[in-house]
Amino acid sequence: MSVVFLCVGAAKAGTSWVHRQLSGHPECHFRALKELHYFNALDGRFLKREYVKHNGWQQDLRARVDLGEAGPTEQQSRRLADRAAWLDVLALGREDRDAFLGYLQEGAGAAKVVGEMTPAYALLSTERLTGMARMAPDVRFLYLLRDPVERLWSHVRMIAGRRDPGGEVTQTRCTSILNRTIGGEETQIVRRADYAGAIERLTSAIPPAKLLSDVFEEVGAGEGLNRICDFLGIKRIAGAPDPVYEGRALAMTPAQRSLATNWLAPQYAAAEAALGRRPATWAQGGFA
Repeated sequence: MSVVFLCVGAAKAGTSWVHRQLSGHPECHFRALKELHYFNALDGRFLKREYVKHNGWQQDLRARVDLGEAGPTEQQSRRLADRAAWLDVLALGREDRDAFLGYLQEGAGAAKVVGEMTPAYALLSTERLTGMARMAPDVRFLYLLRDPVERLWSHVRMIAGRRDPGGEVTQTRCTSILNRTIGGEETQIVRRADYAGAIERLTSAIPPAKLLSDVFEEVGAGEGLNRICDFLGIKRIAGAPDPVYEGRALAMTPAQRSLATNWLAPQYAAAEAALGRRPATWAQGGFA
């Protein structure tokens, strides 16, 4: 069987970019659906909700295809087929690791690596991560880190856009969300900012040789992507120069940056301990 590769986060740390690079790699096989949310759906007991969500997306895509005159594009056809197969897994309504692995492996041919990328898996318990690490003979995990302040601000901007009726990202709304986060009220943002907790759970559950922690700023520059390819045992490739989605632009104020940096001090310390160094790009302010 191929290597099973799971990229487990962090959120807003470039997992979509890595998915795009490895999806085009001749030795890798990834389905069209990047994030399956299978294991967090099992733990949260919302498999049925996932089925309803994916089924709705499937019907919407079919309707758009039916309205077109040229028929489905290659990408649409692949997405329809891959989601139909995933709906079959979700329809089981229970945990079935063979079905999950079968979905990843279907169509892989001689590919050395199959897998998926769900950043929310970094929030899972040590027990769940231990089970995932043992579900196949060779399961490898990637945890991507990004400058904690830059990652947090990207997350805040994303949430601000989602909450605005017109999708606008304003300084007023972002300031409110940031302050609420640091005050402990925006629990999902707080949880996803917790590198220290994720690193502790991952290192407790996964053998060191099967876990790679890396830095997206370096992955995007090429050096880190080489490390990922070496970790997976596949040929090195040159990645595209830009991230898939940088989010809506809005600069932090000096006061916001100072507040966030102080609040995130434990996360910088945890990341540096895991990496054995402080990335130079972080010292320079990280990604904008």
